Amino acid sequence: MKKLLNILIVLSITASAVCAKSYEPVPSNVKLPKIYTQEYIDSISKEYKDVSDEQIFHVALDMLKGTSGEFSRKAILGYNVTQYPVKVMFKDLSEIDPAYSSFDAIGWKKRGKLYIYINPKHEYAPPGALAALLAHEAIHQDEYNSLSEETYAWTMEAIVWKEILQRYPESNNLESALVTRENILKQLLEKGNNTNKYIKKTVFANSGYKNLPLTSPGFKEQ
Repeated sequence: MKKLLNILIVLSITASAVCAKSYEPVPSNVKLPKIYTQEYIDSISKEYKDVSDEQIFHVALDMLKGTSGEFSRKAILGYNVTQYPVKVMFKDLSEIDPAYSSFDAIGWKKRGKLYIYINPKHEYAPPGALAALLAHEAIHQDEYNSLSEETYAWTMEAIVWKEILQRYPESNNLESALVTRENILKQLLEKGNNTNKYIKKTVFANSGYKNLPLTSPGFKEQ
C-alpha cells in the first residue's frame, strides 16, 4: 500500500510538471510600472496563456484593462469573429511579404484563426506602447480592410496611448521607436481636439493604403 501511495505521489508531481507552462519573461532592460512584479505577472499569465508565451504581451494586455482598448483586449482573448484567442508574437514580417519588412505590426488571418505579428524591432518597447499597438491591431478581424477601418484603428491606438500615459507615465521611453510612433499619433489626436480629423488625413495620404476601399464590413466612413 505504501509503495502504491509513493507511485501515485510521483505520478501527481510528474503530471503537474507536464501541465505547468513556461513563459518568456519580460526582458530585464524593459522598465515596468511598479505594480508589475514578477509575482504579479505570473498571476495574470494564466489569463493570457492561450494568446502568447511572452509575458511582455501579458503585461501589455493587462494594461488595457479599464481603457478604451478593453474591447481589443477581449477580442484578443477570443471575443472576436472567430471565437478563438488571437495569437500574439514577435515575427520577422518580411517572411510573410518583403513589403511588410518595415511595418510595425500586422493582423493576419490563417485557417480561420487570427494572429497579430509585431516587428521584432519593438521587442524592448515599453509594454504600454505595445498595448496601444495591440488595441489597433485587434480591430482587424477579417480579410477586409478599408480607409475607414484604418482611421478607426489608428484613432483607437492614439486614444489608448494617451490613457496609458495618464496611468503609466514611465511608458514614455523616448528611446523607443514605437513610443515615437505613439507620440506622433497622440499629437495628431490632440491637434484635432481629440477627434480623428488629422489622423484621417494621415491615413488617407498613406501610400500603403492607396488601394483600400473607403469602407469595409462594420466600418462606415469616419
